Amino acid sequence: MALLQISEPDQISEPHHRNIAIGIDLGTTNSLVATVKSGIATVLKDYNQNELTPSVVHYASNKITVGHEALQFRTTDPKNTMISAKRFMGLDVDLTSKNPVKVSSDILSHLKQIAIDSLGETPIGAVITVPAYFDDNQRQATKQAAEIAGLNVLRLLNEPTAAAIAYGLENTESGTFLVYDLGGGTFDVSILSLNKGVFEVLAVNGDTHLGGDDFDKLIYDFIINKIGVSPISDIEEATLMIASRNIKEALSMEESSKVNCKLNNTLYSLEITQNDFWDLSKSLLNKTLMLVKKALRDAKLTINDINQIILVGGSTRMTNLRRLLHDCFHKPPLTSLNPDTVVALGAAIQADNLAGNRNDELLLLDVTPLSLGLETMGGLAQKIIPRNSTIPVTRAQDFTTYKDGQTAMTIHILQGERELVDDCRSLAKFSLKGIPPMTAGVAKIRVTFQIDADGLLSVSAVEQNTGVMSSIEVKPSFGLTPEQITSMLNESIKYAKDDINTRLFNEAKIDAISLVEAIEQALQTDHELLTNNEEQQILLLIRQIKTQIEGINPKPLLEDNAQSPRTILKQLSIRLNEVTSGFASKRMNKAIKAGLSGKKIEEI
Repeated sequence: MALLQISEPDQISEPHHRNIAIGIDLGTTNSLVATVKSGIATVLKDYNQNELTPSVVHYASNKITVGHEALQFRTTDPKNTMISAKRFMGLDVDLTSKNPVKVSSDILSHLKQIAIDSLGETPIGAVITVPAYFDDNQRQATKQAAEIAGLNVLRLLNEPTAAAIAYGLENTESGTFLVYDLGGGTFDVSILSLNKGVFEVLAVNGDTHLGGDDFDKLIYDFIINKIGVSPISDIEEATLMIASRNIKEALSMEESSKVNCKLNNTLYSLEITQNDFWDLSKSLLNKTLMLVKKALRDAKLTINDINQIILVGGSTRMTNLRRLLHDCFHKPPLTSLNPDTVVALGAAIQADNLAGNRNDELLLLDVTPLSLGLETMGGLAQKIIPRNSTIPVTRAQDFTTYKDGQTAMTIHILQGERELVDDCRSLAKFSLKGIPPMTAGVAKIRVTFQIDADGLLSVSAVEQNTGVMSSIEVKPSFGLTPEQITSMLNESIKYAKDDINTRLFNEAKIDAISLVEAIEQALQTDHELLTNNEEQQILLLIRQIKTQIEGINPKPLLEDNAQSPRTILKQLSIRLNEVTSGFASKRMNKAIKAGLSGKKIEEI
């Protein structure tokens, strides 16, 4: 029996209005849209009662088809059927006639319409999930796709964090969790701490070009090699890829699966067992474990510190994967929520929060996967926001001018873990102009790095004395490949010792150059304060410092010992300071006399 709403006289009899917001899991293989109904996160179904929408778009001359209807064109018109567009988000590529942003916007438009049809109204906003390892450009591309689709983006949310929200609220667990997210085209691992409603991402890692599609391809290649047929048509290739995916899914429940396919007008039949698939997939599975262990090291944790493993993505149903994780962590992974829908459910819960419908004391603390900083004198990279810093985050650091009368400064923004600019990734440059001419070191320029809740970076620089300001929103022209990400992290470890020695040498060199330039300028104006012997002694040390700087190849450098270039340079600088201390005193006395000259006692 339904309850009737009773209103007092003169009261409006409208029911309580709820802000409808949606969560969207924009996946490589499948996408979903969910919302919170009566306090419960629910996946919305299309008119055929499907929860999953294939991330497939077919472009005809006068019609765009998305989802299940588009799947049929993978075999009949593969060239105009776009799949796995998410793999290329933020990269400078074009998928035939449609770019990844356009393809993604069409998928998002379709999901938005599913929501409108199901809810009977247009949602006020959406939380859209992205892989934790998406960089700034990939996140910007995702937001752009959503805006084209007419969606108000409340927040971009890391997929593993969304899963943690769903599991954390569902099971009210506290502890340290590892979220293992293997989707169709991307792999992410996140280490999260959950305590009294506070989610904190301790570390992230992943590979934007590793996913279930790659396991499908292993089976595809296995079939081709066993049959020994090549080449095959585009339609046959697409058909066989679908069959390979079906075999992978079947092997998650059965000991073996049989494929029947017609290639080059010949019918073939082949049986594949779980053992076959285990042998094929070992290298890819071990690659994911390597990334898991890197995340653990970054979080300063061990396998024994992990309370639970959360599985996300349909590919985590693979029996061999679950067995591998069980053996590695000595405990079974959590499987109480559907790995296909858990991300969308978490996004819906977060969307409901941001729409103002919930009063949960829920706090999300994501992290930035790579360090961000800028270039300083000597080609050094100065980290402003270290890797794995909790976001949203704002960090500021003060800098100054290097030369007298300097009126502009170039801010070169970098990403990476190395100590030298040449070994880091250049993101953007902008100039701070209009600095009043001052003596070197007097100007105070504060540079502020800000990463918002979506992981997007903005940088500003302001001269504190005058308020002169300049800023930029960083939008790299291309995304990082997984090889680049892995290389940047590995090289930072491999060359850590050399990098530190090089940095320390460069810092010593900069200090020495500054000292030499200041003394040379002083000699030009006040050399008469010195005896010929004193002046010659100073000039000799200056020549020795310059020779030391010019004659050294700073990469690689020896360790810091009595014979190292850095030690010799520091000792020469110390000696030059000692030799010129008397000169500095004489110059100060001269300046005081000049200031007092012609003044009466009472004026002093």
